[in-house]
Amino acid sequence: MSAAAFALPSALEAREPPEARGIARDAVRLMVAARSDGTLAHRRFTDLPDVLGPGDVLVVNTSATLPAAVDAHRPGGAAVQVRFATAAPHLPPPWWVVEVRTAGGAARLRSVRASERLALPGGASAELVAPYASGSRLWLARLDLGTEAGGGLPAYLARHGAPIRYPYVPRAWPLSDYQTAFATDPGSAEMPSAGRPFTPELIARLVARGVRFAPVTLHTGVSSPERHEPPYLEAYAVGAAAARLVNAARGWGGRIVAVGTTAVRALETVAAPDGTVVQGAGWTGLVLGRERGLRAVDGLITGWHEPHATHLQLLEAVAGAALLDASYRAALERGYLWHEFGDSHLVLP
Repeated sequence: MSAAAFALPSALEAREPPEARGIARDAVRLMVAARSDGTLAHRRFTDLPDVLGPGDVLVVNTSATLPAAVDAHRPGGAAVQVRFATAAPHLPPPWWVVEVRTAGGAARLRSVRASERLALPGGASAELVAPYASGSRLWLARLDLGTEAGGGLPAYLARHGAPIRYPYVPRAWPLSDYQTAFATDPGSAEMPSAGRPFTPELIARLVARGVRFAPVTLHTGVSSPERHEPPYLEAYAVGAAAARLVNAARGWGGRIVAVGTTAVRALETVAAPDGTVVQGAGWTGLVLGRERGLRAVDGLITGWHEPHATHLQLLEAVAGAALLDASYRAALERGYLWHEFGDSHLVLP
């Protein structure tokens, strides 16, 4: 079995938050994979302070999840769902990148065409101008929020939107279930889910253990269960304090552990070949894998990714092919749960 090519049984798709399954956020399962000796340990996320040590640094994403799915109608009246992926890179409002799906969001709608104007709630509209980035899934759209323009798109979505969910999650859950403990800066179309198991109590235990936190921001776009394209441009920011902390930790021998592939992407965007990190902000199109390995990040906390997902290339850069394959084989055999409400995977050097 390859970590990039396996069959995911539907029984291993997490269909609801762990709290709805009767366990706490931080009680999900945690597989700890050590690259140094190839061992796998099966624990709970609450065990994290026992696995990390004084001087280690967790790089966390402060992006908050937007209620980015909005019901809309095509010119003929047919119901659709519009998913707001990201602000259009390098273009001012009212330009936005969107995905158009069938009513309820179950599948991508392939019949939309350029110049279609979709009617949004509250008298707003979105004109589809052109396919985005030479693709066929996302569209560059011109928004007109009309009388609801006050506060911009985040305020509009707060009134009319709902969290994005895929068919493996059969019922709606409140936006609070899609936020992490670090969420302070609204901007992600989908939750940076690797950070979901952290609770204030667990964070306090980690701080008491001597683990430091380096906040960065990367606003995620929409994922694609149908096609696993390389990442699109995403907005990121790495502040001076986070850069200084990461550089200092490398000097004192601490491990830099990113919480999620989003945190990896943000930090590696501003990492020099020798691993030194500098302050930076903008748009990143960085693709990490065999050709461009990791410079600043030593370890990674993440969820379990779908077969052929491009995130697996990044994971291979962290874990190596053999350990990654062993981890995914063990996760399937032991019934770990996939997706944003599922279990966790920690890779350490």
